[in-house]
Amino acid sequence: MSVLLCLLAVWAVYAIATNPRFQWDVVGQYMFDHRILHGLGMTLLLTVESSAIGVALGVIIAIMRLSPIPVLSVPAWLFAVFFRGTPLLVQIIFWYNLAALYPSLSIGIPGLAPFFHANANQLISPLTAGLLALGLNEGAYMSEIIRAGIIGVDRGQTEAGKALGMRPQRVLRRIVLPQAMRIIIPPMGNEIIGLLKGTSLVSVISVSELLFSAQIIYSQNLETIPLLIVASIWYLAATTVMSVGQYHLERHFGRGTGHPAPGFLEVWRNALTQAHARIRPTERVSS
Repeated sequence: MSVLLCLLAVWAVYAIATNPRFQWDVVGQYMFDHRILHGLGMTLLLTVESSAIGVALGVIIAIMRLSPIPVLSVPAWLFAVFFRGTPLLVQIIFWYNLAALYPSLSIGIPGLAPFFHANANQLISPLTAGLLALGLNEGAYMSEIIRAGIIGVDRGQTEAGKALGMRPQRVLRRIVLPQAMRIIIPPMGNEIIGLLKGTSLVSVISVSELLFSAQIIYSQNLETIPLLIVASIWYLAATTVMSVGQYHLERHFGRGTGHPAPGFLEVWRNALTQAHARIRPTERVSS
């Protein structure tokens, strides 16, 4: 079965590589085009900034959700319900058109001069709208991931910290969160990888990320498929690097469990050993 799957994989790669309709020469021509690289940089920037907003906001919302005080827990629950319950694309378009609802934004005490006043059209640029939508949406999902991680830590750990005279904030920071990271890291990594791909949605408001850059080029030269392949290759490369980082984070935080994840070399060594063990009996039978 393994040999059959390998043969099918080799056949699929050969069929794709030798199909002239994929226009691999055009793919190679635009692979390192400055417009594509600029779009890739914008995609990575949006991913980093949005994930930073999401993680910071997620921690706050998760702690509020776990609070016994309704004034804190109810707004946090409503926040998570709203931003998880509406499509990300709708949120992006909504933030982009915020000026239709509030032409000007002001912060201050009623009856007095505002502390802050700005034109919404100038303040909410396409990049800002995309960053707000991605960051807030990510914060809602991160809050549930972080909350699940905190709940997954045995309550006896919290009680032991309090028995030692530690304040609740210190217990959370020094005892609960480090243990919760083993639960949090895998889904958080998947969420950030999904966020990287989700940045392609901001192309609808003309943010020059990777997909939008590819669209601009193929709208001029009509080479749609090769440019989409270029974008896909860069997305795949970025998500692969992030997956490797996630793997090593899981390995780092899993050291105290007694079952740390094996290293990449160990994984490949085990796979080759198993493949060799399957092949050798076949060779003996044939001989």
